Amino acid sequence: MNTKPNSIRIRHAATADVARIEHIVREAYSPYIARSGATPGPMLDDYPARVAQGFVHVLESEQGIDGLIVLIPEPDDSCMLLDNIAVSPTAQGKGHGRTLLQWAEDTARRAGFSCIRLYTQEVMTENITIYTRRGYVETHRATELGLKRVFMQKPLK
Repeated sequence: MNTKPNSIRIRHAATADVARIEHIVREAYSPYIARSGATPGPMLDDYPARVAQGFVHVLESEQGIDGLIVLIPEPDDSCMLLDNIAVSPTAQGKGHGRTLLQWAEDTARRAGFSCIRLYTQEVMTENITIYTRRGYVETHRATELGLKRVFMQKPLK
């Protein structure tokens, strides 16, 4: 558990959090449907299963759950996969995304991973810009499940 001075904490998601997690994902990713012409992958994920696997963490503020992150350790790889990060549109602009990204990088580093990797859709240009500013480097592009994806990686020092 990570506690911040301004009453923000990141904790493992519980089964009782799934409805809120799914709501945040719908809110955060729905605007991209028109832009990409397809449903973004995170909107199709099985959150009850991800929560049961222990891969989902939520960011809580005094207002409740404002964001989430899906972080998957890949035992056959030196990289941790940042599978999804989402902040409720009503809580955006408060630094929650940066807090979740930093938490993911710190968690991966503590777990002994030498890098963290992620992917996003080509049409999510603002996300690519954010990740690039944080030191992520594009490794390749590919089409998966009908989605044009940009794969990125960041070394953890």
